[in-house]
Amino acid sequence: MTRPTAKEIKAIAEIAGVPIDAEIAARIANSIGPAFDGFAAVAGTLPFDLEPATFVSVQTARAAR
Repeated sequence: MTRPTAKEIKAIAEIAGVPIDAEIAARIANSIGPAFDGFAAVAGTLPFDLEPATFVSVQTARAAR
């Protein structure tokens, strides 16, 4: 997990259909950067079952039993 750059923020926003200029992308990168720095120590150490994208599939599998 690395701190996103303004260029990456701008590209993600454009893909999402929310075009932003370079100044706004830089402000976003600067504002969320400290959060990425804070989680850098535990990046990649969480068990896979805690990954939120799998929550719905796990709950669906449990409900089907």
